Amino acid sequence: MSAHELFPVFLSLRVSTIATVIAVLVGIGPAWALANKRFPGRNVLDAVITLPVVLPPSVLGYYLLLLIGRRGPIGAWLEQVFGLRLVFTWQAAVIAAVVASMPLFIRAARAAIEDVDPTLVGAARTLGRSELMVFLRVVLPLAWRGVLAGVVLCWARALGEFGATLLVAGNIPGRTQTMAIAIYDAVQAQDMARANALVVILTAISVFVIVLLNRLGGRHDAYRSRGGR
Repeated sequence: MSAHELFPVFLSLRVSTIATVIAVLVGIGPAWALANKRFPGRNVLDAVITLPVVLPPSVLGYYLLLLIGRRGPIGAWLEQVFGLRLVFTWQAAVIAAVVASMPLFIRAARAAIEDVDPTLVGAARTLGRSELMVFLRVVLPLAWRGVLAGVVLCWARALGEFGATLLVAGNIPGRTQTMAIAIYDAVQAQDMARANALVVILTAISVFVIVLLNRLGGRHDAYRSRGGR
C-alpha cells in the first residue's frame, strides 16, 4: 500500500492516541470521585458518563454536531473568537473518539480504584496526606493494572470509532478519513483489495490489544490469588 493509502492508518493511530490522553486526563477525576465519594447528583453523573456507551453512534454524533457545529454553542464561539471551525476536521474526529471511548476508561479505572484496600487509603489520610497525594502515592500504585487496562480499552475503542466520527468529521480522503471510515468507503466503491488490507491491519491491532488486556488481567488475578488486592 502507498503512503496515501496508508493515511487512514496513521490518522487513526494519531486520533486514538490523542483521544486516549485526553480521556485519561479528563476521566481520572470522575473515576476517583465515583469510586470514593458520595455527593448530590452522583447517580446523574454516572448516567451521563455511561450514556455514550448505550446511545447509537449516530445519535452521539448528532449531539456533538449540536455542540461543536457552526451553529452550536461551542462551535459558534470558537469560530467567532478564534476563527476555528471544528466540524469536518481531524480534530473533530478526536472529539468524537474522546466522547465515545472515555466511559470505558472511567468504568475500568473506577473498578480498579474501588478494589484498593480502604484501610490503606484511610491510613494515608490519618497521616495528613492530601487527597491528591493519597491518590498518587497509594491508590494509583495499587490500582495501576486496572487503570492501564482501561487506558488500553479506551485506545482500542477510539481506534475503531465510526458513526460519530463520520457525522462530525466526515469522510474526506487525506484529511479526516480514519481506518473504520476508509473500510466502509472501500466496500462501497467495491475496492475489496484496499478493504481487505485495512481490515487485516485493524484486526491485527485488535488482536494485539486483546492479548495485552488478557495479560494484564491474568497478572492482576495472579497477584490477588497471592493475597493482594
